[in-house]
Amino acid sequence: MRITVVGGGIIGLSCALRLAERGAQVTVRAAAPPQDTTSMVAGGLVYPRHCEPVDRAAGWTAASVAEFRRLATEPGTGVRSVPGRLLRREQRSVPGWADAVGGMTRRTDVGEPWVDALEFSPPLIDTAAYLPWLAARAEAGGVCTEYGPVAGLAADDAALVVNAAGLGARELVPDESVYPARGQVVHVADPGLAEWVVDEDDFSYVLPHGEYVVCGGTEEPGLGGTEPDPRVTEDILRRCAALVPEIAEAPVLRAKVGLRPARPEVRLDRVGDVIHCYGHGGAGVTLSWGCAEEVAELALS
Repeated sequence: MRITVVGGGIIGLSCALRLAERGAQVTVRAAAPPQDTTSMVAGGLVYPRHCEPVDRAAGWTAASVAEFRRLATEPGTGVRSVPGRLLRREQRSVPGWADAVGGMTRRTDVGEPWVDALEFSPPLIDTAAYLPWLAARAEAGGVCTEYGPVAGLAADDAALVVNAAGLGARELVPDESVYPARGQVVHVADPGLAEWVVDEDDFSYVLPHGEYVVCGGTEEPGLGGTEPDPRVTEDILRRCAALVPEIAEAPVLRAKVGLRPARPEVRLDRVGDVIHCYGHGGAGVTLSWGCAEEVAELALS
């Protein structure tokens, strides 16, 4: 079966590889190479923050966690399991996705302004290493890639089209519920951190990747533009140094901006000869393999 995947970020490449592994002839059509996609800006921590629909997102996360744990045993993937703490400023129950990431414990001896911390060791993905690896693995699996403007979702000579266009789905479907959520991060040199830390309510996070640390972040719904704001960089560094004092003197390497493809909930369904898989917001890494497996089932079952 010939299948065209529209979109070359982490969702599109994961879908393409899964389909090729199951015998499909896959072509990826993308406006830009992986290193120029929003996926490259992602911090890479696997957990489904505010993902809807909740039940499906938990299932997609569990499947992704299982695959990432397997990939952590392969050299060059940029995938590791790293312990860390999710700090919370308000009293809430343990989230419904806790079982999906596994091994979670709750602590209350965290001090103000936090009321508790959820401790677990999820996969942490260095997207600078992982995305080139994923693209190379897809190519080795027979996936062809074509770069250039994508005008529509017509099947052409393919039996099916997988719409993994991210923000592009707003015009291609069209779907006006898709919108950009601007996010800025700062990379600093890694001083040797062994854990990640996230303040869930302040949306501050420190994610170590060995050579560098992703410090974040921001979430600005509806805003476009990918030029980093120096004032935001300063604010991120201030918040993250308060979380992890070890990075206060770390050299700043760069600031990056990505436009998350947000939507009230992820869309994954089939309509005729088109399978839609978009609207992952900031959880593209987290949901990637689970969504790819469901796309393959819809296409080939």
